[in-house]
Amino acid sequence: MIPFTKLNLGFANAENYRKRENKELLSKYFVRDEFLERLLDHNVYFLVGEKGTGKTAYSTYLRNNDYRKKKAFTYDVRQTEYQKFLELKRLGHLPLSQYSEVWRTLLLILSASSILQESGTPEFLRKFTKLNAIKKAIDEFYDNAFAPEIVKILSFMESSEIAASLIAKYSGVEGNTKLTKKTETNDSNTTFPTNLLGIRQSFEAALESLNLQQDQIIFIDGIDVRPSDIAYADYFQCVQGLIGAVWEINNDFFADIRDSKGRIRVVLLVRPDIFLRTGLHNLNTKLRDNSVFLNWSTADKDYRS
Repeated sequence: MIPFTKLNLGFANAENYRKRENKELLSKYFVRDEFLERLLDHNVYFLVGEKGTGKTAYSTYLRNNDYRKKKAFTYDVRQTEYQKFLELKRLGHLPLSQYSEVWRTLLLILSASSILQESGTPEFLRKFTKLNAIKKAIDEFYDNAFAPEIVKILSFMESSEIAASLIAKYSGVEGNTKLTKKTETNDSNTTFPTNLLGIRQSFEAALESLNLQQDQIIFIDGIDVRPSDIAYADYFQCVQGLIGAVWEINNDFFADIRDSKGRIRVVLLVRPDIFLRTGLHNLNTKLRDNSVFLNWSTADKDYRS
């Protein structure tokens, strides 16, 4: 008999299970329940639950295991990302209407870079030339040191003129290819949205051209906690834009891609109070049809079972 004090009950913070040495522990303890099965549904775009209900545990389990042949990736929104958005706003690139557009482009880049991380073999890139052109543009921008992180992608988008030029260079599209990453970007209120649209359309074309063998799930985590030095209004504008972008990219773009066995989907982990304040159209319907809601409350007469 093992004393209670020596029992290994795992970690309270599920992010610890992303470490290689802890993956097996989560697989041992995790209960594969109806919430997990529901999360695999192509129509689910939001994982909703109060802080501590297990949202990160579900996304991490799917990230660690190719459960039912689904490939999952997890990315965290942290303090640095909010500061990047504030910098874009300070430069005049980010009116309220543009938050969702920036996030949508960022989610497309995350999706593409995740696929490259998993399947970017020379044979794969020769087959899908549009994605190969995107990869070459990113590699040149980062001197072949790119890592798929939200803050790095925001830097790519912040230098939108350079990014658009590099994409045009490798895609064979007319554009200014003389710019280098060392050039100071001086986007105006007009050129930034124009470059952003061009970048977004290039990534959409690359993703549309793919024929994937596995479903790809991109989990976005970390928006539950507002950094102490970020004003609530700035924080909520950023989060509201992200939630709108998740809905738009799934419903308007990924759902319409044809001729691919594997599907791409972005799933946002979010608290119910934040989700319900965003003003999405038909919010109750989206909560019912397009979300998994982690609710562990039970009646007093049922709790023993």
